[in-house]
Amino acid sequence: MGQKVNPVGYRTGVFRDWKSRWYAPKEEFANLLVEDKKIRHFIKKHPTKNYKAAGIDRIEIERTRDEVKVYLYVARPGLIIGKKGQEVEILQEELQNLIGRRINLKIEEIGRPELFAQLVAEKLAEQIAKRASFRRIMKRAIEETMEAGAKGIKIQMAGRLGGAEMARREKQIAGSIPLSTLRAKIDYGFTEAMTPQGHIGIQVWINQGMYDGETADGVDAQTSQAPKGPKRSYKR
Repeated sequence: MGQKVNPVGYRTGVFRDWKSRWYAPKEEFANLLVEDKKIRHFIKKHPTKNYKAAGIDRIEIERTRDEVKVYLYVARPGLIIGKKGQEVEILQEELQNLIGRRINLKIEEIGRPELFAQLVAEKLAEQIAKRASFRRIMKRAIEETMEAGAKGIKIQMAGRLGGAEMARREKQIAGSIPLSTLRAKIDYGFTEAMTPQGHIGIQVWINQGMYDGETADGVDAQTSQAPKGPKRSYKR
């Protein structure tokens, strides 16, 4: 078996910030950790509304003495904000009732969702569930991401692909994915596609460029200009 490290966890605290930012004494830590899990689960799997269709890349949580700040990074913020911000207020009240604390909900729009691995993985999962050809959608996703300006992308699927009797693993790679280079801005996403034959795991790695010393949310890639070749060659 390979000894693989999650690219996000590998860079957290070095070039990336934590998704939950707060401090608590030992006796309160476990309860607050469960609260964070409840908030994320409630938003992504809302009992009545499909907020997942808005394209949620990540949910960041900050805690102060007075309130809990929840930042939602989404591709289509209009689906969560609603008319005149009514949907946001309803969601904010629901979260306050869920954990019994004051919630401050903030929506941040993501430009070019093709460059964010979690959104690409979820889009692939939707198409797999609709019985689309996995090779065709992998190829199309790679083309869209590279055209958006990514330096590289790798997609890997595992399970009973195409309804086969035996589970297998297939992957496609384009460009450069230097997983061991800390300065490389590698975004990672994982989800599962639900099919009648079973679950299919989908992993996506996207190389968004290099960190330039600042913890910037976004990409170094140029708009609609795929790189002809990497400036330096990295070993995978």
